[in-house]
Amino acid sequence: MSEVLMDPERRPVFRVPLANGHGIAVIYRNFVGDYGIDYLSTHPGRRRAQRFASWEGELAGDTLTWPELTRIADDTPSGTAQGLKDPAARLLLLLPLLYDHAPPAEATAVLTGALITAGAPQHTAPTTAQHLLAHSSAGPWHDPTWASPLSGSAGSVHATGSGLLTRLGII
Repeated sequence: MSEVLMDPERRPVFRVPLANGHGIAVIYRNFVGDYGIDYLSTHPGRRRAQRFASWEGELAGDTLTWPELTRIADDTPSGTAQGLKDPAARLLLLLPLLYDHAPPAEATAVLTGALITAGAPQHTAPTTAQHLLAHSSAGPWHDPTWASPLSGSAGSVHATGSGLLTRLGII
């Protein structure tokens, strides 16, 4: 698989259709001197896809929280929509967008199951899942529920997501 993903003669594209007609396209750029992964949102009413994130050594653009990631992974369309419909494959393909400092306790089990479904050995999948989740939160963290004495904010009692689901038309 890595031979195809990294082949400079190819530009693999994976589609993640969503139940509402929107979708996500994941494009592997393999040009010499221009390697990266682009994440684009698609909509049947738009002529062009919009890039919302890219990966070129580090993630730039919009990110997902664990609840947002699993919602997209589970939002499989019925019918004839083309693209990845397996929730485990969808979760793993979009996992690089995860930026969550406090994924829920069940995240390790869900990710372990997705890895095993994709063919990872059962004896290494739990450790791999823990490692991936631990590295989904690099950098400083600000909890939106924290108050700020500098701004006078009392903080929000509800943690918010990234807003990406709204922009993708999922909610």
